Amino acid sequence: MDRSFRAGLILLAGVALLGAAGALHAILLETVLWTLVLAGVGTLLVAGGAWALRRELGGVLGGRRGEIALYTLGVIGVLMALAYLSVLFPVRFDLTRAKLYSLSPSTVTMLRRLDKPVHIVFFHDPMMRETVELYELVARQSPRITVEFYDPMLNPAQARLFGVQFAGTAVLESEGRKLQVSSDSETDIANGILRVSQGAKQLACFLDGHGEPDPFSMESHDHLEGAPGHTHGLGAQYVLHERHGMAKARHSLEVMNYDVEKVLLVRGGDLLSRCSLLVVAGPKAALLPPEVAAVRAYLAAGGNAFFMLDPFVRTGLEPVVREYGVVLDDTIVIDEASHFWADVSSPAVTSYNHHLVTVDLPLTFFPGVRSLSPTPGRVPGTTVVPILNSSTNSWAQTRPDRVEFRKGRDVPGPNTLMVMATRRPVAPGDAAAIRFGPGGARAAVPPAVPVRVTGRSRIAVVGDSDFATNSFFHIMGNGRLFLNTVNYLAAEENLIGIAPRTYDLPRVNLTNRQMKGTFFLAVVLVPALLAVVGTAVWWRQR
Repeated sequence: MDRSFRAGLILLAGVALLGAAGALHAILLETVLWTLVLAGVGTLLVAGGAWALRRELGGVLGGRRGEIALYTLGVIGVLMALAYLSVLFPVRFDLTRAKLYSLSPSTVTMLRRLDKPVHIVFFHDPMMRETVELYELVARQSPRITVEFYDPMLNPAQARLFGVQFAGTAVLESEGRKLQVSSDSETDIANGILRVSQGAKQLACFLDGHGEPDPFSMESHDHLEGAPGHTHGLGAQYVLHERHGMAKARHSLEVMNYDVEKVLLVRGGDLLSRCSLLVVAGPKAALLPPEVAAVRAYLAAGGNAFFMLDPFVRTGLEPVVREYGVVLDDTIVIDEASHFWADVSSPAVTSYNHHLVTVDLPLTFFPGVRSLSPTPGRVPGTTVVPILNSSTNSWAQTRPDRVEFRKGRDVPGPNTLMVMATRRPVAPGDAAAIRFGPGGARAAVPPAVPVRVTGRSRIAVVGDSDFATNSFFHIMGNGRLFLNTVNYLAAEENLIGIAPRTYDLPRVNLTNRQMKGTFFLAVVLVPALLAVVGTAVWWRQR
């Protein structure tokens, strides 16, 4: 074995070691000791082999082949420099229609509004490249977010330090608070960043004791289209006895850094003072006067509430919402053109009034919903904004037992289904205006006792509670509407719109004529053309 052959082997071995170092760095996404060792040894071998072959290499580079080799190496060097610059200054172009490789606008807005530093340590294995890119994309949205990556198998000490046992776990830290996220979902990561950066949790209180859905129950039932006797709207007796759980809503709130508790006001005491907001979800029996007084006092002191009140149920809260300029109609909304499945008493809403809660909101529907009306006169200090309306083909009827529009008794659509109302303290001279009397034959309520308003408050009123129960929370935009409303009432606008993303497969919508044309072209014309050409070739050769 001559000297030139040995030098060539050394040169090739060095190149192989450099390639192995680059591959190891690309797989592990970080520089470890073995990467540096391989790179150093490879560099020495390449330098030694090149020095030993300096005469041979000089002869090769001096001729025509040398010029081609130098030109090729120059092109490769330029490409490597461009690749290195792309790593230093990355630019992404997401050309997919559903923006599969981009963050949602709501997540980007939230990340750019962060006012506290968040450090993320993500433990991954080589198969989690997409999740690593997701965390890198998150970190590029704000200078306050920093990210480190470790493989728990190669860095067991770091894994033990952060209490991580499995790959796929991220540890989020902000101002001494730590939180683990074991999900590759953009929504879970964004909510985790919010939870660790906010610190104190909000408390969402669910009113209990009147047949309301239990936020700690997973109870639900199947909804079969056309099932006999199955309706949430028509038939007041069925509505009164049906009981769904709201555990899906409760779990989503906990993911967004809320604590959830049930409150039983009949026990007495100041139970609502700790609540960031009160959720009244479909009581099936009237509240006692002391309970109503507690709710009114909580709102007068600046509390916020989400009232989801089903049709044809007297809850005792009618005077409370009237103090905000809202009347609960004793009606049920029917929509024969736009509804969920085959239930005309489940109107679907496809367009919304402009409001922060309804931004980018998908279709929502409400199984058995009452209409809402304004009070005859404006209530001093209040602002009412309707945000959901039924279609022009709907109507609000006063009969709960059959679908029938009665002119003069029923109200043609569009009908208001949900409103947002704000109340602020008023001047002493206007305090008497808060006392209300009956506002109409369909919504007559006893006069309310005057209350001293000392704080600004928000309420949301919707004429249905079933839309947020386990059976319907996950369908279309119902869950997002509930969460957006809660976040708005709790003044957590950064959380509005951060919900699980869904991706629709691309579809080609064809008219009947286009489908027939495509069928004729693909099934008849192209095979016939191939058969004719083949026959002609065979005939000519014959």
